[in-house]
Amino acid sequence: MSNLFELLLADKAGSDRLALETLGGLRLSFEDLIQASGRMANALVSLGVKSGDRIAVQVEKSPANLVLYLASLRAGAVYLPLNTAYTLAEVGYFVGDAEPSLIVSDPQVREGVLALAADAGAGVETLDAAGQGSLAEIAARQPADFQTVARDADDLAAIVYTSGTTGRSKGAMLTHANLASNASTLVAVWRFTDRDVLIHALPIYHVHGLFVAINVLLMAGGTMIFLPKFDAGEIVSLMPRATALMGVPTFYTRLLRHPGLTTEAARGMRLFVSGSAPLLAETHREWRARTGHAILERYGMTETGMNVSNPYDGERIAGTVGLPLPGVQVRIRDPETGAPVPAGEIGMIEVRGPNVFKGYWRMPEKSAQDFRPGGFFVTGDLGTIGENGYVSIVGRGKDLIITGGLNVYPIEVEEKIDALPGVVESAVVGLPHPDFGEAVTAVAATGGGEHPTEAEVLAALEAELAAFKRPKRVIFVDELPRNTMGKVQKAALRAEFASLYG
Repeated sequence: MSNLFELLLADKAGSDRLALETLGGLRLSFEDLIQASGRMANALVSLGVKSGDRIAVQVEKSPANLVLYLASLRAGAVYLPLNTAYTLAEVGYFVGDAEPSLIVSDPQVREGVLALAADAGAGVETLDAAGQGSLAEIAARQPADFQTVARDADDLAAIVYTSGTTGRSKGAMLTHANLASNASTLVAVWRFTDRDVLIHALPIYHVHGLFVAINVLLMAGGTMIFLPKFDAGEIVSLMPRATALMGVPTFYTRLLRHPGLTTEAARGMRLFVSGSAPLLAETHREWRARTGHAILERYGMTETGMNVSNPYDGERIAGTVGLPLPGVQVRIRDPETGAPVPAGEIGMIEVRGPNVFKGYWRMPEKSAQDFRPGGFFVTGDLGTIGENGYVSIVGRGKDLIITGGLNVYPIEVEEKIDALPGVVESAVVGLPHPDFGEAVTAVAATGGGEHPTEAEVLAALEAELAAFKRPKRVIFVDELPRNTMGKVQKAALRAEFASLYG
């Protein structure tokens, strides 16, 4: 096993094929990326970064940020991407936990980061959204030649922190082998080649935008149109010269509202991938009707990369995340006992494969707790496997509602409410209740339009659901709260309405 960088780019040395372009006119070939990453790697070494050191990066998306990721790999360092929305206090936790030797931040917050870095003994350099800053200046003075540091399969390539909705954030340790295996598998199953052009509109502090989109396109030798953020109009205008888009469900719902999205606009596209949050079946159906394409939904995690995918050839079934990827084993177990559950019944999704992470950074007890004997990782997601082998996600284990001693799976209720006229989507949560322990409560998003009354929703559910599954209350909002990757923030809803029942 060699350094992931070698697997991504070594065979493209000297290539003038276009690797990345921006709407601002920047065009980088594969050889350009290799040389830029060599300069950046030399810059990192000049700043004292050694093999195995962590580099914490909280900067806006830019080609220079991508080069920094590649340079971190080349230098044998461990790349630690941080959400640009994190406050200094939040960054302080990650710095204290990971103890990076270098922090790269936006110049505007440099002073605050310096205070955090002093406690950790870390250096601080800057990089802005235009790729300018002290780190870029140092790299510009370095030679392009750099001997990529050898890494073993089990050596860390990155640490990515989970959101921490159920406690303090945990750093998922991802190895060179984890990332390499997932990228090579996805190149094969999604049929990426050097003829592909990906519209890259995802953030790159997250697994989806960084390790799925970037690693896959680099390994395949394709081209990325690198957008700083999502813009429906820009994406529609770019479709005629692209072949693929990777996005979160919010991308697709917003694109469906754009009048330029037509079958003709999407004619040259071959693949639309959705992940990071559940895609509504209605969105799947409407997208196919508008564009003639079926969205390919898949399922992955920070800790594992991609586990499951609807097929490239074959039926892409709305409401499912598809079949286990080659080399990945998926099973459903009883959340409490770990015992097998009957086929088709709901249980905890567990996965095993070369994509599964090494464990949580400096949390050996949590790491041991989340692995079964035999190496299966307990994902925390509830789901089923149908007779056809397709996996369906029911929800997070922490979202399970226990009301009066009976289990309620939110998705079962949400699907019924989502089907009602005037409801865009819903989120069902359990709220503290003096009699039932938890009360099933629905929060329905209406998009600001006309919608049914609470009484009408409850009446519509009477014939559809058992009494204990029906919401005690229905709350209407214009839209549901989401994080940057499009996931509905049920924890925020539980906090907001915690005192609803007294």
